Amino acid sequence: LDAAGPYGTLRGAPGTAYADDGTELYYEVDEVAEATDDGAGAAGLGPRRRRLFGRRAPVPVTVVFSHGYCLGQDSWHFQRASLRGVVRTVYWDQRSHGRSGRGVAQLKDDEPLTIDQLGRDLKAVLDAAAPEGPIVLVGHSMGGMTVMALAAQYPELIRERVVATAFVGTSSGRLGEVNFGLPVAGVNAVRRVLPGVLKALGQRAELVERGRRATADLFAGVIKRYSFAGRDIDPAVARFAERMIESTPIDVVAEFYPAFTDHDKTAALALFAGLPVLVLAGVQDLVTPSEHSEAIAGLLPEAELVLVPDAGHLVMLEHPEVVTDRLADLLTRVGAVPAGTTVGTYGSTSGTAQPG
Repeated sequence: LDAAGPYGTLRGAPGTAYADDGTELYYEVDEVAEATDDGAGAAGLGPRRRRLFGRRAPVPVTVVFSHGYCLGQDSWHFQRASLRGVVRTVYWDQRSHGRSGRGVAQLKDDEPLTIDQLGRDLKAVLDAAAPEGPIVLVGHSMGGMTVMALAAQYPELIRERVVATAFVGTSSGRLGEVNFGLPVAGVNAVRRVLPGVLKALGQRAELVERGRRATADLFAGVIKRYSFAGRDIDPAVARFAERMIESTPIDVVAEFYPAFTDHDKTAALALFAGLPVLVLAGVQDLVTPSEHSEAIAGLLPEAELVLVPDAGHLVMLEHPEVVTDRLADLLTRVGAVPAGTTVGTYGSTSGTAQPG
């Protein structure tokens, strides 16, 4: 595996959107590479957009990436490195994650975090970073749930502007039934006590954070088990994932967790019927098992279902070449990436987008 610069260091043009409760939502935009005088784009990427006879150039497709629980926009590092300059992309940090601010409603008003709130946050980011033109929505885990919540609350946006969607390692509901790879007795005990334990830990955040640092090796083992399936994962990639997860404060972990058991957006999936949809998951995902992706694809018969062998929850980091190849194909199908455009995929034998 390789990519430009150390993992998580790719940066774009920064921006801030504001949620309906005033929370600052940080995002970055990577624009399409401008063409040179000989007609070839910078680094040979992307079509040249120009004004013809005084007419405004068409608004390009914008691909918006939403990350998962306890992660950040940098979790899309390999896909970002591959797509830079090829297509306009937006990466954002969900509330209380990454560079975004703590949720105002949760911090000041003690309101419970909901997936619906995350859907409204995504709408605020779209309004700020992609106010016009066609959109492709890409969501991993909690990010996929965020996309579903957006659709449930803004169906007209899906009908009028969304041209394709990718759901990666996510679920439309029934997450309370996930067993996390534990035996029946163990998972029943976890379900009973985990919400209360997390709430108690969140109320003692400073003490817990010191404990997390003191037991970093133990946490690293747990994170690796629930993030990746393969034992031969690149240590640098594993540490990159650990840093993202460890940077999420324990009170944020506790704040978000109850929202997942309440999440049910199965009905919203109907809004994506007829659109090109990619549903992708790791076969050995213990957090959002691949059966949840199969259920999503079952409700969207025209969707492309990709189940990646020997892959866990962070499939976009564990098998970036597979995720990027399938995304490139999806983008080619909707004209966001011209067929034949070079899309650099790390670890792949072929990086040329072809019609699917």
